[in-house]
Parts: sequence; structure tokens; C-alpha cells
Amino acid sequence: MKKKWIIEDIEKLFKKPFLELMFEAQKIHRKNFDPNQIQISTLLSIKTGACPEDCKYCPQSARYKTYVKKERLLEMEQILKSAYQAKKSGSNRFCMGAAWKHPSERDMPYLEKIIQEVKKMGMETCMTLGSLTDTQAMKLAKAGLDFYNHNLDTSKNFYSKIITTRSYEDRLKTLEHVRNAGMKICSGGIIGLGEKKQDRMELLMQLANLQIAPESVPINMLVKIKGTPLEKNKEIDPFDFIRTIAVARIIMSNSYIRLSAGREKMNEQTQAMCFMAGANSIFYGCKLLTTSNPEEKKDFLLLKKLGLNMKKNNIQKGNHQESISLLEKLSKINNKKYYNAAKS
Repeated sequence: MKKKWIIEDIEKLFKKPFLELMFEAQKIHRKNFDPNQIQISTLLSIKTGACPEDCKYCPQSARYKTYVKKERLLEMEQILKSAYQAKKSGSNRFCMGAAWKHPSERDMPYLEKIIQEVKKMGMETCMTLGSLTDTQAMKLAKAGLDFYNHNLDTSKNFYSKIITTRSYEDRLKTLEHVRNAGMKICSGGIIGLGEKKQDRMELLMQLANLQIAPESVPINMLVKIKGTPLEKNKEIDPFDFIRTIAVARIIMSNSYIRLSAGREKMNEQTQAMCFMAGANSIFYGCKLLTTSNPEEKKDFLLLKKLGLNMKKNNIQKGNHQESISLLEKLSKINNKKYYNAAKS
């Protein structure tokens, strides 16, 4: 029977001496995973900027003046080239994000086609497109989408101080639609929004107490972007961040805990301690949607120093020649067929 976590249990974990907490997290991690293996994902923004939401941390919101330039949905050739390059670099999951409150029905056929073509490369697929209806979730699942990302961001109590254009219940409802459609869930939060320790505890408790805990849990450190309301937020103590990773590992023992946004500002020692605390997934590549990420070469060297290996695909391998032929075909004759259909 699945354990129901209560706030008192999680508070006890947060209050543990740091080294004891790390030891407990490492024991649980080793019990459920290969401690020397890291799952690698690559994230691409397939539609950038002009988002109607008011998330105070996000440079893609149309409400804030930031460096982000709005872009329409990328064409198929560009997406598949990025996916192919991600696979060559060692990623086994290709994640695609669109700055929407929710996808429109006219875009669904194009999104479904993208999923099908990326799957042909032998990669796991993930998308984050905003809120979903139950019908949209079913369509994405039928197309072969493996994961859907929809972060809770923070606790229910603190949420309204960060976002007002979408409720916490809306987010939970989307996660329910995703799970009912048979897809895996990617959902986590952001540390450094101005929340208190209580909010971090409540966020982790909410995630752990979902009917099935998310298979992937990204823990982000706030990237402060000029022009957003949170650009002058206080820096997070690295030990507080590592402690959050460790507690997430303990209460979501079978989930991949992803060390996500904010890694560029972390030194190697902080990242190493996050891995020791149970983080076993990262985004690989120089960009996370619109914010910077460590260069692949830098990550490769760090993983080599730590003796960490990239997790291999656990789905049927795609045919590289088929991928190349598909790209050539798209670039010559077929590139705009589905893109234009989606826009008509």
C-alpha cells in the first residue's frame, strides 16, 4: 500500500542533520537506482514567447519586458534536426515546450505528428504545452507521447503569489488527465520564488501524495531574469537546495529526480552533492527553453569526473538512416505539409 506522507514526516526529514539526511537519501537511491547512472533529456522550445500567463518567474510571459522574442511554432524539419542532434549527443528523451496557456485544437494534428516522427528516432518524448483537456491528453497519448510535463511550481498556499492566471486546481486537473490517458508525469517545482521552507515541504508532499508519484520530478533553482517580477529575489543557499533534493529522493523513492534549471550557476561541488543526494537526471544542452544551461562539453567533463554514465534508451532503438532520410525528405518536399495544416 502506498505511503501517505504527512507534513510532520517531511518536517522531520528537513530537520535532520545534513549529513544524516544525505546518508538516508543515498541509501534509498542505491536501493532503487544505479547510483552511477544519469538519465539525460534535451529540451527545445517549439513555440516561444507571447504567453498570456503571468507566472512571475517566466521571461516568456507577454506581460513582462524581457529579452525573449516571440516565435511561432517551429517547422517540422527544425524540430527533427534538434531531436536528431540531441540523440547523437547522448539524450534519450526529447522534451518540447510551447508557451501556451493551453494548446488550441487546430495545433493538435501537428503536435501529434511531431510526436510520431520523434518516436521514429528511438527517443522518449515529452511535451509541456500548458493545461490539457481529457480529450487532448488522450490524443497525445495515442500519438505516442511518453511524458507530459506540468509543474506545480510551489505549494498551494504560496501559488497565488506567483501565478494568478491559472489555479492550482487547474494544474492538478491536467495531471489527472495525463495520468488517466496512460502517460507518465513529469512534475516538480522551483526553489527560490520567495517561498518559505513550509512551502517546499508542502510542494514535495503534494507531489509524493499523487495517486502515483511523478515518474520524473524536476527541481529547479530560480533563474532570475531581468524584466520579471522576481529578478531581484534573494539567492538560495546551496545547502537548502541540496536538502530539498534529498527529501524529494526519500519520499519519492522510485522517481527520477531531475537537477533542472539553475545548474549553470551551480559549481561542480554543488552539483556533485545534488547527485549524491539522489538527483539522477539532468537536461543536457546549452539551453532550457529560453534560459541558459551548461554546455554539453562542460557537462560531459563533470560526469566523467564523477564516474557517472548516461542512461541508455529503454525503448526500441530508432534507425539512424531512417532519421536522416526523413530529414532530407522533409527539407525537400514535406516540411510544411503538417505545419500549414495546423495553421489553416
